[in-house]
Amino acid sequence: MEVERTDIEGVLLIKPNAFGDHRGFFLETFQAQRYGQAGIGLPFVQDNLSRSRQGILRGLHFQRTYPQGKLVSVTRGRVFDVAVDIRPASPTFGKWYGAVLDDENHHQLWVAPGLAHGFCVMSETADFTYKCTDYYHPEDEGCLRWNDPDIGIDWPVQSPTLSDKDAKAPSLRELFPQRFA
Repeated sequence: MEVERTDIEGVLLIKPNAFGDHRGFFLETFQAQRYGQAGIGLPFVQDNLSRSRQGILRGLHFQRTYPQGKLVSVTRGRVFDVAVDIRPASPTFGKWYGAVLDDENHHQLWVAPGLAHGFCVMSETADFTYKCTDYYHPEDEGCLRWNDPDIGIDWPVQSPTLSDKDAKAPSLRELFPQRFA
């Protein structure tokens, strides 16, 4: 597998080796020793799968006191996946990284604990998987505005379909006013 480091500490683009022939393909989606060598040594405690339609945008989500590291990938379809650094003491606070993940490139994104995460669906439907390093605590979830101008994410969708929670999400300035004082 190939591991690309990004400008944000804790965000890795992983390109697993896929072996294919006329029958299809095979790839390892996770192997503890190899991923540990890449810097992903946290134990995973929960796997999630979501299915969404084209134009759906989920995020930008994070957990306040139980931050989750997420190893994400797409098993069907195509998404634009985004991580945002919301760690107040980080030198890359407010910066984002985005990558296309789909069922052809088989890329994965590692989003370390303490970062916000979201994605939008670019294909008719998409099945999106998450390996998480902590359990989901709905009462602990935070949300960051998907189109916050202080972050400036270049989403491939102009008017996405959002949940009520995502549509009402606060900006980075509202969440971290001390960083903008």
